[in-house]
Amino acid sequence: MSLIKLTIKGISYSQTQTGAYALVLSEMDGERTLPIIIGAFEAQSIAIALEKEIKPPRPLTHDLFKTFADRYFINIKQVIIHKLVDGVFFSSLISEKDGKEEVIDTRTSDAIALAVRFNAPIYTHESILNKAGIYLKVEDELSIEGSGFEPDDFVAELTSETTEEVHEQKTLKELYKELDAAVANENYELAAKIRDEISKRS
Repeated sequence: MSLIKLTIKGISYSQTQTGAYALVLSEMDGERTLPIIIGAFEAQSIAIALEKEIKPPRPLTHDLFKTFADRYFINIKQVIIHKLVDGVFFSSLISEKDGKEEVIDTRTSDAIALAVRFNAPIYTHESILNKAGIYLKVEDELSIEGSGFEPDDFVAELTSETTEEVHEQKTLKELYKELDAAVANENYELAAKIRDEISKRS
């Protein structure tokens, strides 16, 4: 069965589940996207791995796994989202040590958090994309076309206008101070918003 390579398109708030997020994966050579509902911790872990400039003061669980694997020369070669049952995605980690491969069952959110840290490719099967994939068209607004998902499942951005307006009024010195405090308090969502405002002024 052929595999289709996916890339991370983004993470957004989920309006269908309180406290949850939608991780949006996009096929590399096509227009379909695959939205996956994940928890706040996993969303934060993936976001931190993608944002190279933010370094948590203490290692998160997925960082610890990466350090452990590196210490014992274990590499994650790829992640495969191989099954979808009742709206739940099932994934596997393909690991390698001393030339020997092992397949490890894992939650999809954990698999992707690790894939980002190991720079491992993410794949799925055509049948899963046919079943759960949607066509995402970005123009002036976020519109979603396809069966099984509604536009209300997504919010286009993680930041709110109110937060952005507050940050716009701060000086760079104040922003850097707040960024350091946010990272020290492990409030990585706030740190990402502050970093975005600093980047806009660079």
